Amino acid sequence: MTHAGEKTDLLGLPREPLAAWFEARGEKPFRARQLIKWIHARGVTDFSQMTDLSKALRGRLAAEAELRFPRLVGGQVSADGTRKWALRVDADNVVETVFIPEERRGTLCISSQVGCALDCTFCATARQGFNRNLTASEIVAQVWLARNALSEAGLPREAITNVVLMGMGEPLLNFRNVVAALRLLMDDDAYGFGKRRVTLSTAGVVPAMDRLREALDVSLAVSLHAPDDALRDRLVPLNRKYPIAELMAACRRFLEGKHRKHSITFEYVMLDGINDSESHARRLARLLAGLPSKVNLIPFNPFPGTRYRRSPDPVVARFAGVLQDKGILTITRRTRGGDIAAACGQLAGHVRDRARRAQHFVRIEEACHVQTL
Repeated sequence: MTHAGEKTDLLGLPREPLAAWFEARGEKPFRARQLIKWIHARGVTDFSQMTDLSKALRGRLAAEAELRFPRLVGGQVSADGTRKWALRVDADNVVETVFIPEERRGTLCISSQVGCALDCTFCATARQGFNRNLTASEIVAQVWLARNALSEAGLPREAITNVVLMGMGEPLLNFRNVVAALRLLMDDDAYGFGKRRVTLSTAGVVPAMDRLREALDVSLAVSLHAPDDALRDRLVPLNRKYPIAELMAACRRFLEGKHRKHSITFEYVMLDGINDSESHARRLARLLAGLPSKVNLIPFNPFPGTRYRRSPDPVVARFAGVLQDKGILTITRRTRGGDIAAACGQLAGHVRDRARRAQHFVRIEEACHVQTL
């Protein structure tokens, strides 16, 4: 809600609500398209430079609206070319965004929450606790700022070809802001990312998966990490609320009908002696039988204080072989940015923990080891 005298932040407004904002001020709705092009496609943030808007409208925008960006407070470049940026979103909190360059594409991994509201035991973000959801503006700003930073580094803004919501936070627990941000990222007049170039990763918030299916046509990745409830309850405690049977049913619904989703990606972090046996692989293959899917095996990326270890390469290879023998497309993800703590599961930022989850995190991890070994 905007209070009297407070400027409206237009940065995260997708086309329809932005058009309504203009119409409420007696302007034509097509002004939304013009503004979106200036801000997101051209990277212009000074209203006075938006020359196809009348001088009077530019003055009104300056008086009534603003574009609120997080402040870039740090940047690192890995030996492998991965880049990580730290963005201060308020006085107490910093989130992280990662760009992963590859030969034929560049993937930007963005955050959706300050910290994470879940407590997956193998994730550095979870250990930080949780403060709040990011706004749609703060989500979109990560893409805008990354493009600008790449340009300043001599790389083309178009180097970002894919966006994945795999950074800090559980996107589906910030549903409204995430959907608004994705609508803007997929708008042809803004960033123009196609449905197969935008991937949302979830730990399995089942009701929100169904809502997402109706709201947007994007790719879905599910953080699975275990083939049965007993183990997943300990690794991904959200499973106690939405167990695997409910999760898999939601995955099948997501692929149904007119939405033309061709498959779901299942992410599986490889934890030494915990979830990486050939028996685990066989159970995983049975679980995914008949479901259009692929599996990303993710080497565990350590962070300070964790007791988990990365599965040895031969163990990962055997696990992948079991899945491949069952006809499941399986990819072992190559670790990128590990030397700057930018790899999967390592993002931490700075979080003023309102959940106080960090205080009991170690006890949860210890329980997982005791019950698994």
